[in-house]
Amino acid sequence: MLKFTFGAMNVEILHTALKTIQLEAESISGLANFIDKSFENALETIHHSRGRVVISGIGKSAIVGQKIVATLNSTGTPSLFMHAADAIHGDLGMIQLEDVVMVISKSGESPEIKVLVPLIKNFGNKLIGMVGKTDSYLARESDIILNTTVSQEACPNNLAPTCSTTAQMVMGDTIAVCLMKMNGFTGRDFAKYHPGGNLGKRLYLRVADLYPQNAQPSVFPSSSLKEVIMVISKSRLGTTAVVDENELLKGIITDGDVRRMLESTDDISTVKAKDIFNNNPKTVQPETLAVDALEVLRKFDISQLMVVNEQGKYLGVLHLHDLVREGIL
Repeated sequence: MLKFTFGAMNVEILHTALKTIQLEAESISGLANFIDKSFENALETIHHSRGRVVISGIGKSAIVGQKIVATLNSTGTPSLFMHAADAIHGDLGMIQLEDVVMVISKSGESPEIKVLVPLIKNFGNKLIGMVGKTDSYLARESDIILNTTVSQEACPNNLAPTCSTTAQMVMGDTIAVCLMKMNGFTGRDFAKYHPGGNLGKRLYLRVADLYPQNAQPSVFPSSSLKEVIMVISKSRLGTTAVVDENELLKGIITDGDVRRMLESTDDISTVKAKDIFNNNPKTVQPETLAVDALEVLRKFDISQLMVVNEQGKYLGVLHLHDLVREGIL
């Protein structure tokens, strides 16, 4: 293996890197020419199918196919991958009557593809060929063609699949995103398929999942300053709610409110909660998504939200730390 040192050779390598990026970018932009009636037919066929999308391929195209299957499944289009070589040794049993089959190939002439395609057609399934040569065997035998032709590979020898697999990947993403739009796939739908990790939390975690673990500090408007300070200190939330006898939220007092009052008042012996509370607290309901609660905190540059029900009854406190702990922030 050649070892490159800094200098003139390094400039050549950098040029190769930039040329690779340029060629792959061109392979993507060139796909715009293939968003045509055939592409529309492919979308309509998948959208109206009562079966799944079965995707097959060989070599690098098989790896791309697996990625496309993963994307389709996570965005509401049931799909599965069937390796072209395994298909003729039993995996054809994956295909059901109402499934749409998509075969991915750059050349459209691979021996495995030539064996597989007639078998699929004998089953009577719609065949979509994602192919880089529109005069190939796969293109001729497909019911619908998705054209992913590229002018050249980024490989210096124009051999290793690089631009062609990039084009296939982007065409797959384009199909998935369009189907999301056609199916009315929402963020809530996405959450159902992504319940794990920080992404899942951002989509399904609600205020109700967070605030019950916190203390529920509260005082009455008539409570003394000493009581206010003790409640705030005990809760470790930096705040307390001010409620009436029916536990309806009337306001909020933060430790900052107490400090500002102490700085401006000489006689604190008669100070009550009603003298220093903010009667316009920022509130949130339990069913609010945690990520939406975070936006409220950011908008008003605050650390706590009072949690209330639809009637305004005080339920607890959501703190910024709760969102940090869960990885929402």
